[in-house]
Amino acid sequence: MLFRLIYFFIMTNKSINQKNIFVSEEEKTLNWPELQSTLKKNFGEEIYSSWLKNITLEKEFNDYLVLGVPTRFFRDWIVSRYLDKILEIVKEFKLSLSRIEFKIIEEHKPVKNDQFKIDDFTKVSEIKDSILNYNRLNSNLSFTNFVQGTSNEVALSYSKKVCEHTSRYNPLYIYGGVGLGKTHLLNAIGLKLQDENEVMFISAERFMYHFIKSIKKNDMVNFKDFFRKSSVFIIDDVQFLRGKESLQEEFFHTFNSLLEKGSQIIVSADRPPMKLDRVQERIKSRLSGGLIVDIDVPDLELKKNIVKRKINDIQTQFKENINISDEVIHYISSEAKTNIRELLGVLNRIIAFGRIHKRVLNINDCRNILKDVFNQINVITIDKIQNAVSNYFNISLTDMLSQRRSRPLARPRQVAMYLSKKMTTRSLPEIGRRFANRDHTTVIHAVKTITKLSESDEEMKKNLIQIKGLLLEN
Repeated sequence: MLFRLIYFFIMTNKSINQKNIFVSEEEKTLNWPELQSTLKKNFGEEIYSSWLKNITLEKEFNDYLVLGVPTRFFRDWIVSRYLDKILEIVKEFKLSLSRIEFKIIEEHKPVKNDQFKIDDFTKVSEIKDSILNYNRLNSNLSFTNFVQGTSNEVALSYSKKVCEHTSRYNPLYIYGGVGLGKTHLLNAIGLKLQDENEVMFISAERFMYHFIKSIKKNDMVNFKDFFRKSSVFIIDDVQFLRGKESLQEEFFHTFNSLLEKGSQIIVSADRPPMKLDRVQERIKSRLSGGLIVDIDVPDLELKKNIVKRKINDIQTQFKENINISDEVIHYISSEAKTNIRELLGVLNRIIAFGRIHKRVLNINDCRNILKDVFNQINVITIDKIQNAVSNYFNISLTDMLSQRRSRPLARPRQVAMYLSKKMTTRSLPEIGRRFANRDHTTVIHAVKTITKLSESDEEMKKNLIQIKGLLLEN
């Protein structure tokens, strides 16, 4: 009898242990915060913050998960773009999971009729007011005070023509470097058309801000209605859309909707449409479908005229006499080589020093005052390197950034990646993204390849020296 009791106790205990083992291996629960951290690491901060951060774990079963998302839009976007990779990551945490289901957790909340009307009105006014407060047109940036020269006369001419015949050039796409007057022209168009049209003037960055804000508030309907009702839609610095897939999707549909209703669209960027990297081809095609004009670096004569206009404006506004000689104007205009903003910053410094010392400054005074400005080290960027390398090897930038692997394209591409790593402070993943979204391991391989060739191949060594020289000269 005692033996039977002992045997029963041992077998029962064994069965319990086996059951516990089964639970720990097959039915263990997910560590959701740890899984979210892994999603953030794999997808990156931008995608995680915009789309994955708001996913909640609703229910967990042995072979599938039920995840909560705020709206159908969220669910459809995640399923179409990220679901496969999310499932791969989930399986690393729990191998038995084979599928994921989504549940809309906010879309059908019961709301009283009167409460809905108040909330709806609040949402519309909040979007509208915040945009208008941030993007109010600047009355000082009109056609009247835009100084014309050979570098900007085409852009100025067609900006005025758009105001006379809207939708004739649609879209009007103005591109050029930083501080050359693109925003001034866009603002001038808005001022000219605002009396008889509903003008929307916004930067691409603010467009993104309101887009994300509306998603988080489950308020995309009002967002779409607001941005698509304008008769003149002006968007500045459209290159900011690069790499932001969800934002590009909304911009594309907004763009199409405005074109269909006959609205005039004016866009500015720092480069032509087809050179906008990490932007959908269909968007580049739409942007290329109107009139494309550029603003070039101002010549000496234009810079001198801008300085003289600025001096006159300051004297008129502040009722003071500013005495700057033609010799000094010529000096600062010839030395300020990058853009108009730099030129006006230099002028402000000269005026400030003249006020402090209460005398007219000569050339030697200006050289001392501005030695830290005009002796700055040339800043090398990935864009500069890509353009220099493509020009040096006589290939187009589009071909160099393409997925083609032929030697005439692959080697210059590797050279550009190598120089980007050596001459900029950008990280390997960022360099990879700037080369048509390539992986950082591709950049590592390119750096190793060119480093090895530079040690053994005299032709490669000469190429690198000459390209570096071109970059440091400009």
